[in-house]
Amino acid sequence: MTPSQSSCIAVSPHGAEQFKPNTTVAAVIVCNNKFLLVEEIENGKSVYNQPAGHLEANENLINACKREVLEETGLTITPEYCSGVYYFHRPELSLYFLRFCFVVKLQTIPECQPQDDEIIATHWLTLDEIREKSAQLRSSMVLECIEDYLTGNKIDLSMIKSNF
Repeated sequence: MTPSQSSCIAVSPHGAEQFKPNTTVAAVIVCNNKFLLVEEIENGKSVYNQPAGHLEANENLINACKREVLEETGLTITPEYCSGVYYFHRPELSLYFLRFCFVVKLQTIPECQPQDDEIIATHWLTLDEIREKSAQLRSSMVLECIEDYLTGNKIDLSMIKSNF
């Protein structure tokens, strides 16, 4: 076990060690061949990401996606499907992430009004414009999620179960 893995291990009441990556949700929001990204500051640098964030206690994955999109863009959306599940390690932070990416397709580009003070701006960008900003993407998952959407990967929301 590496030191970074040990930071994600918890001892359960049953005595067995359990690995607990950070669970996050993200939304690929698309309209007219443009994708909605949020611009935020991470470690003093401007970075681009899908509307995304951590799953909170007593929240299911779909509601977490709706909440994060509302907080980061001001948009009230309902995901259509999940395009992928991603397991990602950020060694520079010694963190592991399990990301569930959802898809929302819009007919017209809406005005976004972020409610989260950490969001500097929102941007509707083409795939080529996003690729040009690859050095400024928060992680490689940003582009990977978009590419998976474009390949047609679909996990029906009925496959995502929750007891709340």
